[in-house]
Amino acid sequence: MPSTKSGTQLEFGEALTLDLALPGERPVTVGVLLHEPSSGRLTLRLRQDWDSFVPESELDYVEALEADLRAKATEMGGTALLEWLEEHSSMMLRLSGRERVVVGRPESTLSRLYRENVSSAVRPYQTHLPVYGLRAAAGSFSAQQTVESEGWVEVAGQRLKQGQFVATVVGESMLPLIPDGSLCVFESNVTGSRQGRLVLVENRSGGGDRYTVKRYRSEKVVGGDGEWHHERIILEPLNPDFEAWELT
Repeated sequence: MPSTKSGTQLEFGEALTLDLALPGERPVTVGVLLHEPSSGRLTLRLRQDWDSFVPESELDYVEALEADLRAKATEMGGTALLEWLEEHSSMMLRLSGRERVVVGRPESTLSRLYRENVSSAVRPYQTHLPVYGLRAAAGSFSAQQTVESEGWVEVAGQRLKQGQFVATVVGESMLPLIPDGSLCVFESNVTGSRQGRLVLVENRSGGGDRYTVKRYRSEKVVGGDGEWHHERIILEPLNPDFEAWELT
């Protein structure tokens, strides 16, 4: 069994794609499924831009498809549902054969499979966010680099808005929450307290832009002017093998 560089044991899973074949049209890949035989778990992700290519008469059916499959996976169990889908695959919905894949973190593996196999319509800040190549380092500040948008990536499971973006986090200081190489959503120009939040920190000293991700914690005191002032600002890793940083 393979393992990551941190020593975590990896499991093998089975990846499948789901195609939709509308009458008179070529099949379109609309989603991916990930089956974990050891646990019987089946996770899936389908595209959300149905109205960009599906006739209105079929919209109600396809828009309810993902929720329906999730409910059936809970009711029947993932392995049983997958076997049922393989047996009852229709002319309209076509399931591919099973492809063996290594599964580290199931959510990350499913997202990667989706990006590799599904191409959906880009709807900025509705279904997609811009990707920046700053490669935020979760262990130490990354090397100097120019921050440029690399395109758009689809983000599921949350409401999107202007000011959000996606970046790759590298390093292991934020394990187990953020594995090395994770794509993470960040929000710029955040108002209110940062206490306890995970923040992307930029250090401009020494020239160039350098970044890291840490949990923000501050300690404040009342100054002679009667106002609160920061006494200490600490950037904390989640991984106990790494040390916190105190900003001066």
